[in-house]
Amino acid sequence: GFNYKWNMGWMNDMLHYVSLDPFFRKDNHNDITFSLTYAFSENYILPLSHDEVVHGKKSLIDKQPGSYEEKFAGLRAFYGYMMGHPGKKLLFMGGEFGQFIEWDYHKQLDWFLLGYNMHQKLQNYVIDLNHFYLKHKAMYEQDDSWDGFKWICYDDNLQNIVSFRRIDRQGDEIVEVVNFAPVVRHDYRMGVAQDAYYVEALNSDDEKYGGSGVRNEGWISAEEIPMHGYDYSISITIPPMAAVFFTLRKKRKSTKKLTVKKNKNENGEGEEQKSSGAKE
Repeated sequence: GFNYKWNMGWMNDMLHYVSLDPFFRKDNHNDITFSLTYAFSENYILPLSHDEVVHGKKSLIDKQPGSYEEKFAGLRAFYGYMMGHPGKKLLFMGGEFGQFIEWDYHKQLDWFLLGYNMHQKLQNYVIDLNHFYLKHKAMYEQDDSWDGFKWICYDDNLQNIVSFRRIDRQGDEIVEVVNFAPVVRHDYRMGVAQDAYYVEALNSDDEKYGGSGVRNEGWISAEEIPMHGYDYSISITIPPMAAVFFTLRKKRKSTKKLTVKKNKNENGEGEEQKSSGAKE
């Protein structure tokens, strides 16, 4: 039978949080973390349903504070966090391209909005986000236990940031960090579990999605600097009002090659000398 349950607590907490001016979000950080205290007690669906975009509640994008561009950025970050949070996803029609008016069952959706640049780019982001989710088992394979979700940092309320790991049954993982403030965070050090290279795989602030284009280029090497309860950490740039996903590339372990060479001693006799050279 049908054994999924709508996570109304997550929905109410998150819609309250994203409706706040970012300045006040630091005092409401519990809205985005409390749901993990009960996330595995049921088989949950994270619902952004028709009930939340009617009767004067505003559409999802109109709930976001700030300028026109900031509304889109906030919604992209929200969708990114939703996709990384344990639980199956439900996004009501119109939310994928940012319909501004509330849903009206008498009318069709405002499809003409796709003729406007920002709405088209939001739809492209949701498409890519869905494909990313399906491509990486870590995003969904262990939705029902702590085995598939580990916090990295849940208490950085002063900067409106959360970070966590999603893990599949083989131990492969995705690292996600979400910034709910319209401020770039440079040289942000974040704990990681593995001594590996971390590669930015999806960034909601990418220009192709309507963002400002703040990116992490290349492979970021983990350093043996403990942080957030982990033995290693990385230093990254976190875009403003954005969700960023990182994939891992394993570091190649070094091997040692033993070499033997003979040196003559003072009597002119051969003497062995051993040395090792590390090879990558």
